[in-house]
Amino acid sequence: MQQDNKSTESFMERYLMPVAIKLSGVKALIAMRDGIALSMPLIMAGSFFMIIGIIPITSWTNWVQAFKINGVALSDIFNKITNGSFGLLGMLGCFGIASSLAEQYKTDGKSAGVIAISSFFVVTPSVFTAGKEPLEGMPYGFLGSKGLFIAIIIGLTTGWIFQWFINHNIQIKMPETVPPAVSRSFSALIPGAVIIAIWGAIYAGLQWTNLGNVHELLLHFLQKPLGLLGDTIGGTLAVVFLNSAFWFVGIHGGSVVNNIISPIWLMNTDANRVLYKAHNLDLSHGGHIISSPFIDNFVFMGGGGATIGLVLGIAILVFMRKSSKQLEVLAPLTIVPGIFNINEPTMFGLPVVLNVTLLIPYILAPMINVVTTYFVMKIGLVPLCDGAVIPWSTPPIISGFLATNSINGSILQIVNIILDILVYLPFLMTLNKTQRLEEAGKLEV
Repeated sequence: MQQDNKSTESFMERYLMPVAIKLSGVKALIAMRDGIALSMPLIMAGSFFMIIGIIPITSWTNWVQAFKINGVALSDIFNKITNGSFGLLGMLGCFGIASSLAEQYKTDGKSAGVIAISSFFVVTPSVFTAGKEPLEGMPYGFLGSKGLFIAIIIGLTTGWIFQWFINHNIQIKMPETVPPAVSRSFSALIPGAVIIAIWGAIYAGLQWTNLGNVHELLLHFLQKPLGLLGDTIGGTLAVVFLNSAFWFVGIHGGSVVNNIISPIWLMNTDANRVLYKAHNLDLSHGGHIISSPFIDNFVFMGGGGATIGLVLGIAILVFMRKSSKQLEVLAPLTIVPGIFNINEPTMFGLPVVLNVTLLIPYILAPMINVVTTYFVMKIGLVPLCDGAVIPWSTPPIISGFLATNSINGSILQIVNIILDILVYLPFLMTLNKTQRLEEAGKLEV
């Protein structure tokens, strides 16, 4: 048995870990992670005001809609705040991605980010209001999640082109006596003009050929293939499997896998938010089962590997006084963080990393959560996630209610947690037995 464990660990270390290390060090993936993370405070803030406006108490929602000053309802204010925060996901992501990539190449990230924002506005179609004096504006849809694909492309290309010019010394240099802020502005002039001109030419080409705008064109070609990965149960199971597999060898699975797929989940989340506001959130109107709250609040409860089932299993063994001394010491160090979806003490304290005894449940538990959550939402027993992004540290049961605006979401989380415990418990009992034999000196380590 020990020989099998060693051979499995050797296989994982030889073949999986090198791939994970290489992927986690790819500059483009790091830029995507950091760029989207930049907008997370606004997403959380917008979700907070969205939740306030949709608390499922009839008297409250009626009052929010009825309370008006100068014809403006309180619900309109909440919607404006949500659009002005959550609705800027694409634009802010564009800035953050370009900035992160440029900084990784030791160049000025802020200048690259500003150039990326300008390029984003150049290729984004305007909307005009009718009247005596037509006004030009930008649609929230493209500034938000609908424009995220283009934001990623513009951010990556802008960051790379910008650093190429600077690192090849194709820039305007000012004397050392010039203030640094002014000097950086002149350094960014040449790469900025080239980058903006490139995106301007793309916009002109699409307009002159009547092909539409770059956002819708890209969505048309990418939506189906990427949807197979991020918007289907099969693709989601594959992503969750890879996430757990990378975490098992000590590599942050989210940094490797989720960086690629999270834009799709965020787009689905925002699409659900818009449908919910229009009272049309269901599958028949294009609602999405799989979204960021689906993954964060129903699949990875307790953290990667759905380890809330593991820490509660440890607590059960301790309560029954059948645990090893190692688990007894570990229980209070893991249960509280686990409830708040922090599982590093469990991952590296138990440990779970490279612990072959726990490999099967660590991969299987979150995949079971995907299946149960997907099908109960598909048949309508639990509402779809309403578009509010719940902070990842929110404990289960609370987060399930907030994500779906329904007590059924909390009940589903309880069911998933019970299933996770049942998956982990047999393997945990095996590990516990091994530890007790080691402590009794009856088994060589």
